[in-house]
Amino acid sequence: MTRPIERLAVTTPPTTGLDEAGALRHQLADQLAAAGHIRTPAVDKALRTVPRHTFAPEVPPQKAYANDIVATCHSDDGPITSSISAPWLQADMLEAARLQPGHRVLEIGSGGYNAALIAELVGPTGGVTTLDIDPAVTDRATRCLAQTGYDRVRVVTADAEHLPVGIVPDGGFDAILVTIGTWDLPWFDALTDGGRLVAPLRLHQYTWAIGFTKRDGALHSDEPLIVCGFVAVRGAGAWDANRRTVPGTGVHLSWEDGTPLPVDRLAPAFAREPFVAHTHVTVGGQEPFDALTLYLAGALLSFCRLSVDPDDDNGVLNPPPEHWPGAAIVRGASLARLATERISDGDDGNGVYELVVHGYGPHGHLAAQEMAEQVQHWRRNHRAALCPRITIHPLADTGPTPATDDPHVFVKKHTRVTIDWPIIPGTAALLTDDEGHYLLHLRSANKPIWRPGQWALLGGNTERGETCDEAIVRELAEEIGLAVPDHGIRRHLHGPGSAGRDRTPHR
Repeated sequence: MTRPIERLAVTTPPTTGLDEAGALRHQLADQLAAAGHIRTPAVDKALRTVPRHTFAPEVPPQKAYANDIVATCHSDDGPITSSISAPWLQADMLEAARLQPGHRVLEIGSGGYNAALIAELVGPTGGVTTLDIDPAVTDRATRCLAQTGYDRVRVVTADAEHLPVGIVPDGGFDAILVTIGTWDLPWFDALTDGGRLVAPLRLHQYTWAIGFTKRDGALHSDEPLIVCGFVAVRGAGAWDANRRTVPGTGVHLSWEDGTPLPVDRLAPAFAREPFVAHTHVTVGGQEPFDALTLYLAGALLSFCRLSVDPDDDNGVLNPPPEHWPGAAIVRGASLARLATERISDGDDGNGVYELVVHGYGPHGHLAAQEMAEQVQHWRRNHRAALCPRITIHPLADTGPTPATDDPHVFVKKHTRVTIDWPIIPGTAALLTDDEGHYLLHLRSANKPIWRPGQWALLGGNTERGETCDEAIVRELAEEIGLAVPDHGIRRHLHGPGSAGRDRTPHR
């Protein structure tokens, strides 16, 4: 994770004498900088300048400056159709866009506030166009931008799938920021060579905010992927989730980036307790494993996402997927899905969980073992990597295409998405004393919980200012009373001594 910027005194003015909204605005910027979401003085200044509350008059200033979304439009049946994104995510995406004074920028998905932030970053010599399909959204954005003095932003009402004639400047935009959840990226021709595109892209229902650079006719990711959620794109760019319901179960399967399979034969599979395949791969209660699920989406044929009706507690799946649809594969009348089992409380009380695979149906044990093997492959080869590299080519590209059996290629309406997983072997270790008694488990660090490439404690973390070796010594003292003198850290942990080291798969 990128370190917070060290801001000069002029970028953190005192809040005394400011009105309530101004004080809240500076407090929010301080919070975002401390968390590492603000990383440059330019983004810091923009977030301290633009009055977010003016773009959210429906809520009090305290809510407008909370680190959360503000819903601004709803459909007739209730769902949110437009919102002001969470400030942490806006800061991350603005940093990823690498905007400079004089840049010409297109924002797809309007609201006004983010366009004003972009206008601050590109300055009076730059140009900002914000576009949305909903006239109610663009009318509102126009009013708020004028009210706050950003009326130089061009507001356009149109379907982003096909940009209106004359909207793209000569040579293309220097940057395109997409602030709606999009299944595809049909804007290649609108972006200049070397330009930046930042978008929340959906891959098998996983939405990642990704920063790309256009180079040699393709988009190349070069920023850490950010898991996020956005209001879905509407119009011609809307996607089909390809959802199928298993009869009589309340279980839904979606093949958003794949070919749907028949599900009628799956109903009997849920009548019996599942086969459980143990992977011996563990995660902390607060540790994300979204990279694993994206890896599985490419590595496993007939991959789909599994969800259960929230109001239909029929006990078919125990436990049902929490928060997000789960990873699953279908094999004829059988199915396997990724789940977790809590195995301990962990040092922080949030728990340590083993990733397990539940198999249903006559061949559920085979499907579960197939998925479990891929989980173990990811842990051995890819877990320690910061993130995969994503390359996107337009479908009309006449260059070389990957083999049709390449599992990590997703073909969309306008583009071909290739995901390359760096191989960085993970390492685990077990510390024992001379008599073989267990002392401590260690593993290679995994972003974003710990620093990549360094040792980490299985259930703990380094404390402020500690090296990983120092944290290990502290944990040994706290957990089992083993005192390792400061001068003996290297000797005890990396050489002969009372704490031997033994490689073993961690659990």
